[in-house]
Amino acid sequence: MSQVAELLQALKRELRAKGITYREVAELLDLSENSVKRLFAERSFSIARLEKVCDLIDLELSDLVQIMVEGRERITMLAEDQEREMVGNTKLLLVAICIFNHWQFEQILADYRFTETELTQLLAKLDRLRIIELLPLNRFKLVVDKNFTWRTNGPIQRFFQKYAQPEFLDAKFLREDEALIFTNGYLSENSRLTMLRQLKRVSVEFNRLHEEDGSLPLSQRQGTSLMLAFRPWDFSVFNKLKRDG
Repeated sequence: MSQVAELLQALKRELRAKGITYREVAELLDLSENSVKRLFAERSFSIARLEKVCDLIDLELSDLVQIMVEGRERITMLAEDQEREMVGNTKLLLVAICIFNHWQFEQILADYRFTETELTQLLAKLDRLRIIELLPLNRFKLVVDKNFTWRTNGPIQRFFQKYAQPEFLDAKFLREDEALIFTNGYLSENSRLTMLRQLKRVSVEFNRLHEEDGSLPLSQRQGTSLMLAFRPWDFSVFNKLKRDG
């Protein structure tokens, strides 16, 4: 991949991480959304336009170059068969999630029923998957790209939708640190897109706080989940009462 292509890939990842859409970039550059997509596809960004887009996400152009260099050896997503391997090995998936949440070897060993040998073997598998770099004395560091995600509709996402999502929603949501908000209305396309951008930014802020709190002792952190659900939708029971056409 050429350096220009790598740079634009890095830019797209940063835009996605900040919840910035092509439409917002188009407004900034006074272009159509299709023109912006063409700039990325044809790799024809001018330096002036690159700097403008970097300003939009609070980056210097030099910062973007550094992000590009750092991201060369970091994966942003596992292959389908790798995710399937993790879903088929609950312990491996558990250890991966612990590591994504900044747990250390001793903490995992203290909280879950692993032997040292078993946990070391699981870490070795995550090292082969390039999720971590295994270091001496059972130390490791997370080496995936900061924008790492599970595959859309992939084995892990399907696993969590089937098992974790119903369990997550099976609560009264009455505690002070819980919230379940449902509201309904008729929105225009522009308003729906505005809401989606805002929801993506909430997700970005959640991830920023997750990274920021990763340096705190585990005793000061608690597993926390956030679910954002939003789509144009009509209740099927009501749909049955609609007139034809």
